[in-house]
Amino acid sequence: MGETMQVWARRVAEKELSGVLPRRWAHSQGVAARAAGLGPVLAGDAELLVSAAVLHDVGYAPRLTATGFHPLDGARFLRDEHGADERLVRLVANHSFALLEAEERGLAEVLVREFPVPEEARLVDALVYCDMTTTPDGERTTAAERVAEIARRYGADSLVGRFILRAEPAIVTAVERVEAVLAAQPR
Repeated sequence: MGETMQVWARRVAEKELSGVLPRRWAHSQGVAARAAGLGPVLAGDAELLVSAAVLHDVGYAPRLTATGFHPLDGARFLRDEHGADERLVRLVANHSFALLEAEERGLAEVLVREFPVPEEARLVDALVYCDMTTTPDGERTTAAERVAEIARRYGADSLVGRFILRAEPAIVTAVERVEAVLAAQPR
């Protein structure tokens, strides 16, 4: 019997991140843990979300860096080296409003051509929620605190700082949509 997508995704992410980028690995594990808690909201897409969550930052792995834009590098790795599920690859490529950062980098046309933004808004929002409410160390945080932390770490005037501050309203709105769905769930 073959392994599930979720088991495979964790194995791949751990291999690529744990030894060389332990903090990034801690973040990825935290994001995946958040995703696991959204299972009831996503029904049939729960495994896909957890898999995308654990793999969303795999493109930071030094051996995978080609463009320096981790969503694109990670998605290409998953597609080209692993033949990964198209929905999974598109989620990784477009996580947390990556298209806005791609615009800052002059890579928007490449990203959209290779990996169109997924049309499943609830799934896209769920991955934003998981990523943007998890600290670099894998702990829970708020979206506002996470955006502020990223802007401080990179510098507000840096490419990443400009992107994250530009994306903040969309990030906050996506997180609020997920929180509203969670609040409406029976306890």
